[in-house]
Amino acid sequence: MSDRPHVAVVGGGLSGLAAALECADAGARVTLVERRQRLGGLTWSFEHDGLHIDNGQHVFLRCCREYVSFLDRIGAAHDVTLQERLDIPVVAPGPSGSPPKVGRLRRSGLPAPLQLAGSLLRYPHLPLARRLQLGRAMNALRRLRLDDPTLDDVTFGDWLRAHGQSEAAVATVWDLITVPTVNLPAAEASLALAAMVFKTGLLEDAAAADIGWSRVPLGALHGARASVALAEAGVAVRLGARVEAVRPVPGGGFAVGDLHADAAVVALPHQEAAHVLPPGAVAHQSRLAELGDSSIVDVHLFYDRPVTRWPLMAAVHSPIQWVFDRTESSGLTTGQYLAVSISASDDLFAERPDALARRIGAALERLLPSAHEARVVDSLVTKERRATFRAVPGTAPLRPVARTSLPCLAVAGAWTDTGWPATMEGAVRSGRAAARDVFGGLQRIPVTKEVA
Repeated sequence: MSDRPHVAVVGGGLSGLAAALECADAGARVTLVERRQRLGGLTWSFEHDGLHIDNGQHVFLRCCREYVSFLDRIGAAHDVTLQERLDIPVVAPGPSGSPPKVGRLRRSGLPAPLQLAGSLLRYPHLPLARRLQLGRAMNALRRLRLDDPTLDDVTFGDWLRAHGQSEAAVATVWDLITVPTVNLPAAEASLALAAMVFKTGLLEDAAAADIGWSRVPLGALHGARASVALAEAGVAVRLGARVEAVRPVPGGGFAVGDLHADAAVVALPHQEAAHVLPPGAVAHQSRLAELGDSSIVDVHLFYDRPVTRWPLMAAVHSPIQWVFDRTESSGLTTGQYLAVSISASDDLFAERPDALARRIGAALERLLPSAHEARVVDSLVTKERRATFRAVPGTAPLRPVARTSLPCLAVAGAWTDTGWPATMEGAVRSGRAAARDVFGGLQRIPVTKEVA
C-alpha cells in the first residue's frame, strides 16, 4: 500500500515535464502519459543524413528564470550558452551591387532602460529623427501597468502609432523583437503581451534580454535529459499512450485513461485540452479554439564552407528574420549549417519547400556576402502550423489559470494565464503552477490508498 498521492500528468511537453518533476519532488507518485513516442513537445529534433536537426529555433533570455531553473533540475544547464551581454547583429540588404548594411543592438554597462541607448542612437537602419522618437514610446511603455485589462483591447501597432512611431521604426526595431517573442507582428499583437515583453526584457533589468541557446540538439536538451531526471525521480512514463478524457470518479480522484489518480494535470495544447478536460473545468472551455494558432517556419541551409562567424543574427528589410548557426549542435564537421527562423509565417505554408529554400537562400546571399561564394549542398524546411496560440487583442480572458473548477485537477501549457507569451518560460511556469495547485487540493482531500 502507498500513502503517497498519485498524480497523473497528461502531456510530455515542457509544461508537463515541469509539472511531473514538481509533483515528484513534493513526494507524490507520478505517472506521465504522452501520446508521442518522445518527450519535449514542440521542442524536438530529428535525424537528417546523419545530422541532428531541431524542428525550430528556441532561444531564451536571462529573465527566463523558471526555464533556467528547469534546465538545472534536469541536469541540462551545462548544455546551453548565455550571452555575457546582449549583442545582436542586425543586417539589411544594400542597394543593388552594394554591400549589406550592418547594425548592432548591444547593451552597455548602463542601468535599464539606458543599456541600449548608445546602440540605438547609432542604429543605421532608421533615420536619426526616428531613432530619437524611440524614447517616447519606451518611456510610455515603462509607465504601463501590466495588470491593466484594457491593454488587451488594442494592438501594439495601434498603440505605437499613437506614440509617434513610424512604419520604419516598427519594421526595423519594434517588430524585430515583437515577432519572435509574441509570434505576431505589432499590427496584430495584443498590447498586453507586447508590453510585457518589452517591460520585462528591456525596460526593468539591463541584463534581462541577454540571449541563451542550446549547444546540443533540443531533443537531447529537453527530451533525453528530462527522461533521465524523471526516472531518477521515480516518475513512471508512458509513451505512445493517448488520453481521450479525464473524468472525476465517484468517491474521489480521476480516471485518466486506464489510470486512477488522486490528482491530475492536463498539460496539452489548448485545442486538445478543451476536449480532454471534464466539461466546465475551466472558464470559456467551449471557446478555447478561439485562441487560434500562429505558425513558425524554419529553413535549414547547409553550405560547403563557413559563411558567417556570428552565432546568431537578425535581418530587416528581408524575408529573413533570424539566423542561427547550428553547425556544432547538428554534428556537422565540414561547411556550415544555418537555420533561418521565420515567425508568424502562416503565408508560407502554401509555398513549396524547395522554392522556399531557394528564395531564402538567395535572400541570405544579400545579407552575407560570403554566402554568395558558397554552395548550398543541402536544404530542408520544417513547419509548425500550431507553434503558439494567436496573441491578438481579446485573448487574455480565454487563457485560464492553472486551477480548474474541480479540486486536484489543474491545467498547464504556455497558452494558459502565465502572464507571458507562448514561450518556454511560460510553459515551465504553467507546469509548476499546476503542480502547486493540485498539491493544495490534495492537502484538503483524503488520498485514495492503492497498491503501489
